[in-house]
Amino acid sequence: MNELTARLGYAFQNEKLLRQALTHPSMGEENNQRLEFLGDAVLEMCISDRIFALCPELHEGKMTALRQRLVCEDALYHVAQRVGLQDALRMDRGCEGEGGRDKPSILSDAMEAVLAAVYLDGGLVAADGVIRRFWPDEEILRKPEPDAKSALQEYTQPRLGVTPRYVLLEESGPAHDRHFVCAVLLSDTEYARAEGTSKKKAEQAAARLALEKLTKTRGTDPA
Repeated sequence: MNELTARLGYAFQNEKLLRQALTHPSMGEENNQRLEFLGDAVLEMCISDRIFALCPELHEGKMTALRQRLVCEDALYHVAQRVGLQDALRMDRGCEGEGGRDKPSILSDAMEAVLAAVYLDGGLVAADGVIRRFWPDEEILRKPEPDAKSALQEYTQPRLGVTPRYVLLEESGPAHDRHFVCAVLLSDTEYARAEGTSKKKAEQAAARLALEKLTKTRGTDPA
């Protein structure tokens, strides 16, 4: 716990809050799901405030897209890994045996719960301090990686005259650990399929595979 709080840069007055934030639902009722709900709102508020201050040139739609990039599962997962939450999580042996400590959905939820615990223990200023530590200004101002779905559409429309369509093929798993399989169709023909911990991630992965396949067979880089 001491190592974890040192990495967070925050010392808890009530360590029970941190313990609950690190408790996966597989351990029973006293878990981190309610804290996760609150942490999501705290993170969005703090990130929205920073975007508003740092990016005066952006309109509402662009600010919303930027915030989504910063608070999405991938972003939370990478921060959780830096903090070392995977080693501190409390979960049953079954969940751990299935690789629960390394699952993006579990780690991202736990990261939101930890932010909520900081907020409840020390207030918004404390929570904002932790968020600034792991979401620095340069990360907010960083140009995002290309969006695979947008890149695929920009490739197929002028060259093939078609707009990609996405179909959800499978959805499974418990509420805290969902699994999705999506396919991308070109002219009603399946071109690629992929899986992910959310529908959006599965679609993005399928689009990436389709784009790689198209550029390889046609010998042209996407542009």
